[in-house]
Amino acid sequence: MDAANDGGVEVTIMPLESSIVGIAGAPMASEIDSRWTMAYAAALGDAMACYMDTNRGVLAHPMFPVCFEWPVQVAMRAQFEKFSTLTRDEAMRAVHATHDTVLYRTIRPPERLTTQLTVAGVERRKPGAYMVTRLDTVDGAGKPVCTSWYGALYRGVEVKGPDVAPTHPPAPTQPIVEEGEPRSECQVDVPGCMAHIYTECARIFNPIHTDASVARAAGLPSIILHGTATLALAVSRIIESEAGNDPARIERVAGRFGAMVTMPSTLTVRVLGRDDRADRAAVFFETLSGEGRLAIREGVVVLRA
Repeated sequence: MDAANDGGVEVTIMPLESSIVGIAGAPMASEIDSRWTMAYAAALGDAMACYMDTNRGVLAHPMFPVCFEWPVQVAMRAQFEKFSTLTRDEAMRAVHATHDTVLYRTIRPPERLTTQLTVAGVERRKPGAYMVTRLDTVDGAGKPVCTSWYGALYRGVEVKGPDVAPTHPPAPTQPIVEEGEPRSECQVDVPGCMAHIYTECARIFNPIHTDASVARAAGLPSIILHGTATLALAVSRIIESEAGNDPARIERVAGRFGAMVTMPSTLTVRVLGRDDRADRAAVFFETLSGEGRLAIREGVVVLRA
């Protein structure tokens, strides 16, 4: 374990034990209704009829799984006190670093879905301990709906035990192309109140996104937009430009989070390329923050035919 100095007070930071890999939380059921899925799309400013017109039946935005996965993540944190030396406060130091979701089918409310979390990997990284959790969601018949791999970085936390790398299908990699202009580029305005709206509509509450005093105590300059919101905004634009406005074509979304997104600001979504050589198209993208830094890198969206 390490000792850090906080304002003259020595604080002991406990390690994250790799022996927790394989531990699974209790399955958690979620009732998915159109009110929730519509609210999520509205938080993104995405008002396509397929998300909003209940006369014909609505479907969920491809990034909607983060909504019902969040309480499963929160419930798992309480188990750290039982299975790891990591305290709850230290668990709260986690930063969402990577995200990868595979959608086996489109979510169409009303549905009752059940999600279970398993710790998939723990590794040492330069900034701290990197842990990947796998979230598997099934429907009422027990058929797979989606699987997400959520990578969290625990800043300043050591790993106890050998590294255990997570196993999951590799995302498509961008073909080598000559540097030049992106395939397409667009700007997305992020209003000053977006984190508050997204918090309530997604039902994802973390005070660093809405409470300035908590954000400052965590060492942030101000409240910041959720990484999943930044990713979802990019996915919406890719659905428009690359998927013919058909979100049901989205099969996979993956990316790495980088620079913080403050509010208000303007994001830039850059589609870097597209690979149609396989039976499924892969769209490669990045998102720049208002300061021109990479908020999302190595982004990829896989499209069904």
